[in-house]
Amino acid sequence: MAKKGKKYVEAAKLVEKGKAYPIDEAVALVKKTSITKFDAGVDVAFKLNLDTRHADQQLRGAIGLPNGTGKDKRVLVIAEGAKAEEAKAAGADFVGAEDVLENIEKGWLDFDVAIATPNMMPKLGKLGRVLGPRGLMPNPKTGTVTMDVEKAVKEQKAGMVNYRTDKDGNVHMPMGRVSFTEEALKENFLTVKDLILKIKPSTVKGTYVKNVVISTTMGPSIKVEL
Repeated sequence: MAKKGKKYVEAAKLVEKGKAYPIDEAVALVKKTSITKFDAGVDVAFKLNLDTRHADQQLRGAIGLPNGTGKDKRVLVIAEGAKAEEAKAAGADFVGAEDVLENIEKGWLDFDVAIATPNMMPKLGKLGRVLGPRGLMPNPKTGTVTMDVEKAVKEQKAGMVNYRTDKDGNVHMPMGRVSFTEEALKENFLTVKDLILKIKPSTVKGTYVKNVVISTTMGPSIKVEL
């Protein structure tokens, strides 16, 4: 087990082990326990009672946070003609078609999210092994395969967050930065929580949400009371 640094150990002392904090106290505490010199990200993780061997219990989608994530996303749009122009006007960082696909094939991955029009998806198929593992493959479930390019670009720039369960039934996503106000972090958390509860699969039996924690980059985890 890796040895924890002095700053982490001191920060961890502020968190009562095993205690689930009301969200107001949790967001205040997560700001206090940040140990980085930079504006650290704040993440939330839900441990859910899901059996991801079943397709209906594999949760995936996208959600817009009311206060964004505090990160400026680099948005790539793979489209041609009028849709490419629409993407540029909407504020996409990179726009292209065959030229972009060739660059990705050569190893270019300097973007955070990729949006594609449906007609470009067959051409993207050969890049699945490159983009898929990195979570960069456009997908209709996350709103990144669409003809409404303008809307998709603006949503991503405003703080749209993609989510999906891992093999153990966890959903992990960003919910802001340490520089956010406590109220902004709380609003983002409640938005995510409401979504998680809303998309509960009907086949789940017993306790659905097993545990919820929030934490900063390199900081200790804080259990949240639901």
